[in-house]
Amino acid sequence: MIELGVNIDHVATLRNARRTWEPDPVWAAVEAHLGGADGITVHLREDRRHIMDDDVRRLRELTQIKLNLEMAATDEMVAIARQIKPEMAMLVPEGRQEITTEGGLDVRGQESSLRDKIARLAESDIVASVFIDADPAQIEAAARVGARVCEIHTGPYAHAFHAAGRDPDAPAVRAELEKVRRAGEAVRAAGMRFNAGHALTYYNVQPIAALAGVRELHIGHSIVARAVFVGLRAAVAEMKRLMREAAPQ
Repeated sequence: MIELGVNIDHVATLRNARRTWEPDPVWAAVEAHLGGADGITVHLREDRRHIMDDDVRRLRELTQIKLNLEMAATDEMVAIARQIKPEMAMLVPEGRQEITTEGGLDVRGQESSLRDKIARLAESDIVASVFIDADPAQIEAAARVGARVCEIHTGPYAHAFHAAGRDPDAPAVRAELEKVRRAGEAVRAAGMRFNAGHALTYYNVQPIAALAGVRELHIGHSIVARAVFVGLRAAVAEMKRLMREAAPQ
């Protein structure tokens, strides 16, 4: 059954805007869990622009939900992951000037380094995931370096959906959706788990959730934005309902 991982980074963004202690990301994780989230995702960035080290420690200690630590593929982050022991660590590209992650990780271009880091994560019983574009060469490289999960980047699909006026039948939207579908098939054929995420919203999530074999969707900004008006628990529940309605039985 398809699962929802809720990214709560922007709860920390709001807190840090006033350099205070609220809203608390741990409280957000509890509310998301009560709304039906199957996991919590946080991105501990190298510049610590939202989630802080103490947030990750407290989430590990105080919540009873699967934790996905999104992180750059650096020695510092691998060491932090091995200490905190999230259920999953997702390796992503990271740029200091980007507003959010702008593309998939180039696994093919750094296989030796990634193979070592993924092996170190595995030594601590941490499932290694890679965030990649819907590119067959990157999927093949992910399998070679030992990744157990591939999260396929849905940003191009989401941008095409928006540009087409939210028309799921527009040719550009169908073309991007087909790329994700084929990538998911390749991921599964290589023996890895097929996850997906990035720029998914209440309007565009169902075609992705309907893809065969997709295990988890990771969604953050849209849920936190909706939560401003209806509360986080209700916002998560609404997204989960849309996903479950669309997912193949």
